[in-house]
Amino acid sequence: MKKLTGLALGLLLLVPSIAFSDSFSLRIGYFMPHALSDSYLASHLDSLWAIEFDQMSFSKKKFQGTSLGFSYEYFVGKNLSLAFTVDSYNKSVPGYYVDYVQFGLDEGDFAFPFEFFDGDVIQHAFRVSSTPLQLSIKISPLGRKTRLIPFVGGGAGLYFWSTRIYGQMINFSDPWVYTDPDLGDIDIYPVESVNGREKGSVIGYHAFAGFQIPIGFRATLEAEARYHWASATFDEWFQGFDKFDLGGLALTVGFNYWF
Repeated sequence: MKKLTGLALGLLLLVPSIAFSDSFSLRIGYFMPHALSDSYLASHLDSLWAIEFDQMSFSKKKFQGTSLGFSYEYFVGKNLSLAFTVDSYNKSVPGYYVDYVQFGLDEGDFAFPFEFFDGDVIQHAFRVSSTPLQLSIKISPLGRKTRLIPFVGGGAGLYFWSTRIYGQMINFSDPWVYTDPDLGDIDIYPVESVNGREKGSVIGYHAFAGFQIPIGFRATLEAEARYHWASATFDEWFQGFDKFDLGGLALTVGFNYWF
């Protein structure tokens, strides 16, 4: 985020020297991933999102968060422009397994059912990031010389993404049996250290609508709602899971300067 902010400020200082520039804006937003919805989690039980929320104590709202970005816009005509936009979202949230606790045995650390035992928490952090480079067609039906400048648009982009789990993880693929003098045989599972990460890039799409309010001869304030559609395929650490949904709704405000 700090690097992106520094880059945006640097570009803002350099833009006056670019003869063909038409518009430049700095943006701050609030991103709400689509995968946090109950309907998505219920219909994608094999997704990494669904499994993490089923097993861990994560709060959905904590994965909603701030995005920062900038946009360059080239005016093609009175009502039409091309826009290049970069937004960056990054969240890392710690949590613990809600149904299991940890005990140490001679063979190592194991996860025991929480309903029968009182042990240590088993915890890890889940991190998600997405930085789409977006090319859009933007339409301003009333032009750009009105007191309120509405606009709509959409396009495609290259979404640079990463996801990471680090801390402790229960290995459910390697069950053991623990014989308790009162409860009998109980299934337990090894607790292992994990630092799994996947990253890549994928083509995605977006659509948006919003408005600008002029605050001077060349400056406007901007408000926008933008929806993203993109999903990534795992091929290393998280093989076997469904595609990783990167889509969602972003509400942004920005400062726009025309040249």
